[in-house]
Amino acid sequence: MRSNGDRWDITTSVGATALGVAAARAVESRHADPLVEDPFAQVFVDRAGLDVKLPGTPTADADSAETWSAMSTYMGVRSRFFDEFFLDATQSGVRQVVILAAGLDARAFRLPWPDAVTVFEVDRDAVLEFKDRVLDEESARATVRRVPVTADLRDDWPAALTAAGFDPSVPTAWLAEGLLPYLPAEAEELLFERVQQLSAPGSRIAVEHFASASTLVSGHPRFRGMQQALGLDIGELFYPEQRGRTPEVHLSELRWKALATSAKDLAVAYGRPLDEDTLEIMGTVELLEAVRL
Repeated sequence: MRSNGDRWDITTSVGATALGVAAARAVESRHADPLVEDPFAQVFVDRAGLDVKLPGTPTADADSAETWSAMSTYMGVRSRFFDEFFLDATQSGVRQVVILAAGLDARAFRLPWPDAVTVFEVDRDAVLEFKDRVLDEESARATVRRVPVTADLRDDWPAALTAAGFDPSVPTAWLAEGLLPYLPAEAEELLFERVQQLSAPGSRIAVEHFASASTLVSGHPRFRGMQQALGLDIGELFYPEQRGRTPEVHLSELRWKALATSAKDLAVAYGRPLDEDTLEIMGTVELLEAVRL
């Protein structure tokens, strides 16, 4: 179970969920018409040393292939939405980006960023160290100025961010992807308040709101094998407190203009509808973007 001050690396607790997301991106990247292409995702999984039986690998079996293929579609939809969010924001003039709980996010290496953009990646030290080591071993070159920032989002992460060169006086594009269920309710509330304090007018934010999906994913038979492969019980990683308001409501109260879209509708719009089991779990997820007025 989670506790304040608990720690993890890339193969334990919350850190291992970043591997699960990378694994799903690796599968999606091999699709005939991928929603996202991440050349580093499979490398991260391989370097971590976990046998996750991904489709297209020698250890794959029918059950795990079905599970990972289904999750890869959702992760492809999610990743595509947030990729488009960043490209739209930066092409509109935003030059400062913050990825909260960056995990194994490789956008700093795989997206075609405009000139003069800086991407700050905030996460725990062990996670960033693993990512940096693998990328260095692969001789990967960022397509943007990238600044890793070591911080726990339950602590004073704004101090670490500003110390790394973040400028609160200019518009910023923020991302909270796959993050909120892993925060205590109080820390989630504080996160949005801090983003508000650090955001100049014209700043933008994109958020994944799990709604009821966080209580469904851990117990669903489709995802049991995936959790076992990662050595996780996802349900034990979520903070179960009641959330006082949705991110859309909270941001609206802070005078951000917010628009939420369901993952179900986005999947249809992208031409990759979610299958029945995935829809049962992830159909309630909303992907939200907002701009500060």
